[in-house]
Amino acid sequence: MNVKRYTGKMKDMKNILYIVLAMLGTTALAQQMPAAPQTGAYTIMNGTAHIGNGEVIENSVIVIENGKVTAIADATTVRMAPKGEVIDATGMHVYPGFIAANTTLGLVEVDAVNASDDQRELGVFNPHIRSIIAYNAESRVVETMRPNGILIAQTVPRGGRISGQSSVVQLDAWNWEDAAVRMDDGIHVNWPASFRRSGSWPNYGPIEPSKDYDEDIEALRDFMRQAVAYKSTDNPADKDLKMEAMRRVLDGNANLYMHVSGEKAIVDVLAFAKANNVKNLVLVGARGAQEIAGDIAAAGVPVLAGRVHNLPAREDADFDMPYKFPKILADAGVTVALENSGSMERHQVRNVPFYAGTLTGHGVDAEQALMMITLNPAKILGIDADYGSLEEGKSATLFISQGNALDMRTNKLTRAFIDGRDISLDTRQKDLYERYMSKYERQK
Repeated sequence: MNVKRYTGKMKDMKNILYIVLAMLGTTALAQQMPAAPQTGAYTIMNGTAHIGNGEVIENSVIVIENGKVTAIADATTVRMAPKGEVIDATGMHVYPGFIAANTTLGLVEVDAVNASDDQRELGVFNPHIRSIIAYNAESRVVETMRPNGILIAQTVPRGGRISGQSSVVQLDAWNWEDAAVRMDDGIHVNWPASFRRSGSWPNYGPIEPSKDYDEDIEALRDFMRQAVAYKSTDNPADKDLKMEAMRRVLDGNANLYMHVSGEKAIVDVLAFAKANNVKNLVLVGARGAQEIAGDIAAAGVPVLAGRVHNLPAREDADFDMPYKFPKILADAGVTVALENSGSMERHQVRNVPFYAGTLTGHGVDAEQALMMITLNPAKILGIDADYGSLEEGKSATLFISQGNALDMRTNKLTRAFIDGRDISLDTRQKDLYERYMSKYERQK
């Protein structure tokens, strides 16, 4: 054998081995060990409990058993023998796990790496696409949500006219099957824009009516007519996956999430839903809805309000409209929850509690703001029977913070539980922080 050729092959094998070992090391760092199922009981004593429904218990006692809240009471009026491990939360605050709606958590790891981006599918009408099977429970991005109190999220596909089906997940799991809280909770539709900015970057022109608006609406109406006709056939000879997916929406067993902005477009969406007898419509983003908040409330349609930390949608809008937008809707009687879609959305999801905190500086009561990231999204996503508030019989998905969890200066978690499991609050970011703090401290 040629010695040079043999030596070259050995070097190639070593290089491959190094690459494999490096990948394994990276994987080990990325994976957070999910908490084991709850065995013993926990009793959280003396904390200020924010129930999530607007109520507050200043000196509370909370008992957690078998993944559920089995007791919650005011410790000043009710005497209760503690069970299991006693957690003293004196001077601290207890909250239900925050819920992040309309996210792409677990679907994209690194935006610049196509192989880690699984948020959209080819095609225009994709109601049969399910985000849950692409969800990466070991995502490093996902684990960074937990230290801010975000324990549940809705993972949503993007792209096309109909993007696909979202699912609700808890953020401490081995895989997507373990993570699922509610699979396929609804189908997401991107309603056509009624107005567009003319020109292109960097020479944008004025905003003008979209020339394709009516045509795009008609295509969506035609698709819905096909779905209604297909639903009327009990046993179709040829199964159509797209039409089968639409059945659950038309039967009222899943939400129809309409991503829409602009007063005219929202009016058209309400008319579209009424014409097609859509039972569970949810408006997402809904910029401009403040002008017709009464109509939305009368229709009984909830809203996932667009990102609070954003610029006004129109040049003639109030400069603080994004901040006061949720309050205007809530005051009109609309069920409002916060969402966070937009640029760099995955990495900004961790700030959802602080978006709620921003609202408290613009007329929203602190407990009402809390509802917009706990009980209200739980109701909209259809998981409020188990999540969204601290109540007997509900899942013990909650956390303890040293201070106000809606303020980034004081939201410092000491413990967190998902379904009664005592989860880790460590992240890769924390590991790096401690590593380099230790390095520089030694150099002093």
